[in-house]
Amino acid sequence: MEVNTTERQVEKVIEAVDAQNKWRKLECINLIASENVMSPLATKLYASDFMHRYAEGDIAHRHYQGGKYVDEVEGLAVELVKRLFNTTFTDLRPLSGSMANLACFKALTEIGGVLFTLSVPCGAHISHQNFGSVGIVGGKVKPYPFDIERMNIDVDATIRQVKKEKPDLLVFGGSVFLFPNPLKELREVADELGIRIMYDAAHVLGLIAGKIFQDPLREGADVVSSSTHKTLPGPQGGLIFTNDEELFERLKTAVFPGIVSNHHCHRIPALCITLLEMQKYGEEYANNIVRNAQKLAGALVERGFKVLAESYGFTQSHQVLLDVSSLGGGRKVAKDLEKANIIVNKNLLPWDPLTSKENPSGIRIGVQEMTRFGMAYNEMDQIAEFMEKILIKGKNPHHKKEEVISFRKDFITPKFCFQNVEI
Repeated sequence: MEVNTTERQVEKVIEAVDAQNKWRKLECINLIASENVMSPLATKLYASDFMHRYAEGDIAHRHYQGGKYVDEVEGLAVELVKRLFNTTFTDLRPLSGSMANLACFKALTEIGGVLFTLSVPCGAHISHQNFGSVGIVGGKVKPYPFDIERMNIDVDATIRQVKKEKPDLLVFGGSVFLFPNPLKELREVADELGIRIMYDAAHVLGLIAGKIFQDPLREGADVVSSSTHKTLPGPQGGLIFTNDEELFERLKTAVFPGIVSNHHCHRIPALCITLLEMQKYGEEYANNIVRNAQKLAGALVERGFKVLAESYGFTQSHQVLLDVSSLGGGRKVAKDLEKANIIVNKNLLPWDPLTSKENPSGIRIGVQEMTRFGMAYNEMDQIAEFMEKILIKGKNPHHKKEEVISFRKDFITPKFCFQNVEI
């Protein structure tokens, strides 16, 4: 008898999800710098009745009844953010880092306001650009002068440019984020000209929680925006925090009712667990991430790869940036590695025009997820060896796939999290 079409479609969805779970969580070396995995406990709590409910408004002042448990859990999450990041005010309602950025741009700028941020080839997130969230609020972007050798903002040139242009906002952070940004160095000129500073911590929030990167509020940022699922291994979502009460009131209004109605409450219990885990394990986890990134970068250089910022220690974050133009470009390299179950992304480098985005010079690597699964120095060396065999020695990536799957079998349980907790 022919299987009902609807039933077959249901089966296909289930099969695809099962295949995804097996492939990406059990068989791949995932080196996407913007991804991570939640702990088993956070994952269990993610699927709860909270996902069906509305909680518009502030804690204890909702526009719907029935939110007492949402208030309880969200209140704890707020306190944990305050404790981890030594901040006074936080809003967890943005649904993503991009939405958190949009709320900040709305609160901090007027139509026609000028923002200094990185260019995309130098590492900016797309939300920092005229074609992204900045454009939605009517802002205008000017790129920072950039030091390619240091892979960071050129401080002296920026000071001269800021004094000349007198922008409304300085935006720090980005999608390529190898080193702490020069907040301290640029705070003085910002104060002199009455310029606000925003810090997008999406990629490095877990490193900030682990006290290994930089402390943006203490170094001069007026507000920090972030996602919650990169080096901070929580559910996908966003947050904002600041010590400025007047600014926070504007930020809250920008979030609700500005860009968020209901804030997808099922994220919040999972975020709570992640924050509690970071409180207990965050420093060890963050230190391991940075050590692994530096180890992988060195191992790649030893095998003939061109890793950026070598003279400055390659990286102080979870990221490693490679110039693979001599190996066919970022698109080819990323696709060849995927054939072997090694997942990276192609990435523009500072000298690339935006028009080369489909096949840029670089690839971007992040080690935070594999560190989460317990990989350390020896494993970073093995990953570099896999990449060498495929990309430099020309071995068939399909033949290396089984080796990668076998290698991954010893690293399938997340670490730096609560174990054996029954619910």
